[in-house]
Amino acid sequence: MKFAVILPAAGSSSRYSATGGLRHKLDEDLGGKSVLHRSVELFTKFEPREGSIASIIVAGPAQDEPFAEFKDRHADRLSLLGATICRGGATHRWETVRNALALVPADCTHVAVHDAARPCATPELLDRVFDAARRHPAVIPAIDVPDTIKRVRDTGEVEVDDDPAASILGLAPKRRAVRVVEATVPRENLVLVQTPQVFEVGLLRRAYAQPDLSSTDDASLIERLGASGDASARVTIVEGESSNIKLTKAADLAFARQLLGLKDPEARPAHKRF
Repeated sequence: MKFAVILPAAGSSSRYSATGGLRHKLDEDLGGKSVLHRSVELFTKFEPREGSIASIIVAGPAQDEPFAEFKDRHADRLSLLGATICRGGATHRWETVRNALALVPADCTHVAVHDAARPCATPELLDRVFDAARRHPAVIPAIDVPDTIKRVRDTGEVEVDDDPAASILGLAPKRRAVRVVEATVPRENLVLVQTPQVFEVGLLRRAYAQPDLSSTDDASLIERLGASGDASARVTIVEGESSNIKLTKAADLAFARQLLGLKDPEARPAHKRF
């Protein structure tokens, strides 16, 4: 078995910035290395029980200027790790994975897709996923939903915070949409999906040959193949890890440092280190 690993890294990090992040989340510092560097290292340090990781492909921004900046920050370090950089998609995640999939070497038998902003996956998790790929054509890690799930709707109403301090300081009052509960969704048989997701390369290529590629993860495209009658397109679940977080909000960075046993940076700002 020969594995290629694709790390989509083309996103704008807008949700992270909106919650207080000062720079792109992939540039943030984790123990003297960027988040992206840490995520790539997961696979340079990992040895599957059978076969090897033959290729690592990092798909960065699509536009010229952001891609040039991305290369300036990361190309040297990623090259030392044996990773290849390509342009990702301009709008959708599937565009990014599709671009990287075109660079997967012909002799690779499997492709793993891992979120570039998910640096806390453990070797034990990787071992479970890659080992299951020996027996199943599509494997994803997931954890059972621990909380009550409710479906909500936006009422169109807006509430404005009455904050005297903000008024004195001349700050605009905070506004938030009012949402109400429509229904409680039974959580039995629901799971929270993670990465890396590992697929037989031929199956993933067939999935990406479909006319409709709108999806939130690659397993969704495999499921669509199965719904159309492809008997081999069955997605198998293995146990994920609650610590395998994806950095989405600014507060997630401190949590990731705790999980990895790393201290906050004390020297140069992280965005100037990489």
